[in-house]
Amino acid sequence: MPARPRQDHLDTLAIALLLGCCLFWGAQQVLVKATVAEVAPVFQAFVRFAIATAVLAPWCLWRGVPLGTAREPQGAWRAGLLAGGLFAAEFACIYVGLQYTPASRLTVFLYSAPFWVALVLPRFHPAERLVGWQWLGLAGAFVGVALALGDGLLGGHAGPRAWLGDVLGLAAGLLWGLTTVVIRSTALQQVAPAKQLLYQVALSAAALPLVSLALGERWDWDFSAFAWASILAQSLIGAFASYLAWMWLLAHYPATKISVFVFLTPVFALLAGAAWLREPVTPGLLAALALVAAGIVLVNRRPRSLPVK
Repeated sequence: MPARPRQDHLDTLAIALLLGCCLFWGAQQVLVKATVAEVAPVFQAFVRFAIATAVLAPWCLWRGVPLGTAREPQGAWRAGLLAGGLFAAEFACIYVGLQYTPASRLTVFLYSAPFWVALVLPRFHPAERLVGWQWLGLAGAFVGVALALGDGLLGGHAGPRAWLGDVLGLAAGLLWGLTTVVIRSTALQQVAPAKQLLYQVALSAAALPLVSLALGERWDWDFSAFAWASILAQSLIGAFASYLAWMWLLAHYPATKISVFVFLTPVFALLAGAAWLREPVTPGLLAALALVAAGIVLVNRRPRSLPVK
């Protein structure tokens, strides 16, 4: 089968995959929150990425993707290690930050990632540059997220060290954005998406247990059926299937345009919380959904073609 050519806009397939990923990522936050009482946060992330690595490596072999570096472009393995290190550091910041600030507050800072991508990536790929109305859409989508998470942003439930969680959340957003930039601007972009993901989940599986031990988390493998189901869903659907789809999308579509879709994730998380935890759906949430939707439309609006002379 011939390789799929790179697209300059999002088609129906890309939009469907992005919506599916964001929907699950939003629901996954509720799963993580519901499982934290039983499984420590960073330890939970370690188990998730360890299972994902154990599944992804055979997948690569089955798909004919070599696990070694001999057939990779020069310098790709270094970029892969850098992307993997950034990815692991991002999740360490997220889970450590959650110890100091509410999840809703941290999420606002985490989803600054599309701004970092839009600021940095065009320096390497001018075609990824956003124009006036697209910047307006990006800002509108972020405002929508902030509105949806307004209680956390105002700090009404934040503790005295919430500033530390805020800084870690902002750092996680920066690390996520830089991971995307590394994938799109180095020789790593010539590596199969599954191998790109393997670098990230494998390094996370190696690094996160060290973070967990440093935090003094309890390692208890006597999980309930719900906890195992939650972790397996996070591993097989989240860290394997959805992240593999994300890597494939980065390889075939403009990163600046697909990144803005992640603003849907915290909104979907609130909707999942309303459905599962009976949290209220307020007029502010509905307004946030409208802002996020409008922002995505503006960012992905195709420029009008010039008339042919």
